[in-house]
Amino acid sequence: MSSVVIEAAKADSGAHAFRQRLLDGLAESIVERGYRDTTVADVVRNAKTSKRTFYGEFASKEECFVELLRTNNDALITAIQASVDPDAQWDKQIRSAVRAYVDHISQRPAITLSWIREAPALEAVAQPLHRIAMEQLTDMLVVLTDSPGFRRAGLSPISRPLALILLGGLRELTAQVVERGSDLHEISEPAFVAGIAIVGAGVSPA
Repeated sequence: MSSVVIEAAKADSGAHAFRQRLLDGLAESIVERGYRDTTVADVVRNAKTSKRTFYGEFASKEECFVELLRTNNDALITAIQASVDPDAQWDKQIRSAVRAYVDHISQRPAITLSWIREAPALEAVAQPLHRIAMEQLTDMLVVLTDSPGFRRAGLSPISRPLALILLGGLRELTAQVVERGSDLHEISEPAFVAGIAIVGAGVSPA
């Protein structure tokens, strides 16, 4: 590998590190103050950097917020996919997916709540993110339910409309539990039961 390529890779890695520090700085401020009351000054203070660095990466607080939510959603999908054994019994797969979801949001409940409650207020800025995130989550559910474990049980992959119904209900339940300050693990059983009921509706006719 040439020295030019190596230096370019180092520069890219450094830029990514600065960007991640800013995202972490925003996440920290959302936990402390909420997104609405967070300022760019809060973000750069938490990131231990400057406004100049911030505006070198993001055009606005809103753009930084959208990127934070995008990376959080990507991490959620990755965690769920990694937790599910496609050869396991279908109900065990659902249980594993629910557990991974709850574990993920338990680590960053404030970020999850901001995605559900505050991002819609950004309207045009956040609409593409919301659409893409829901499409990706829906795709994930379709793929997860099209596995050997589900096929052995005679179950068809979940339809996209039913996947959206499941995701929408889970999002609202999550938001309510976070707002109450309750233990997020209390959503595990309702989410599992709903998943069993909705996916079970896809049983292939005899």
